[in-house]
Amino acid sequence: MGEAAPQGLTKTSWDRPAGASFKEWIETRIARRETRRYDWDALKFQADFDPKYGRAQMRYVGTGGTGVSSDNNTVPAEHFTFSTMVIPAGHEGPMHLHTDVEEIFFVLRGTVKVMAELNGEYYETVLKDRDLISVPPGVYRGEVNIGDEDALMCVMLGSSRPTTPTYPPDHPLTKVKRPPK
Repeated sequence: MGEAAPQGLTKTSWDRPAGASFKEWIETRIARRETRRYDWDALKFQADFDPKYGRAQMRYVGTGGTGVSSDNNTVPAEHFTFSTMVIPAGHEGPMHLHTDVEEIFFVLRGTVKVMAELNGEYYETVLKDRDLISVPPGVYRGEVNIGDEDALMCVMLGSSRPTTPTYPPDHPLTKVKRPPK
């Protein structure tokens, strides 16, 4: 396990590159906080439409569901993505839909209202430090920082390259074009 895939077999993101020492290989599997940066541009097109959508992603495994096509400063993803999201007080992640993956929100710090909607049924709850919600594929989800300080949450998606999310048909962001990445 972990050695380079034999010829003819599919290579995975965790395969040890040919010629790499054990140390070199394992170090490609580490994402340290000091080498991460907040990416305020990943969802800038939303914040340009309305500043309340301004928030930043910090990627650790894969690129997440924000539409960023690649990030060479992350651990390669095979089956999921993992990032943190900072949401300033009063800001929100708009209702959106992932048709292909479940999405987990884990609040590290703050008070975040999470909304979910499916076929006209609506649910909302408040998550605080160390609370988690797992939203199934096909369910609209969104979040609002209802606290007085920045909220910080982990976001995990169940695919290495999730389909770019869409918005409810009546949401104003459906008319906003995502810039090419």
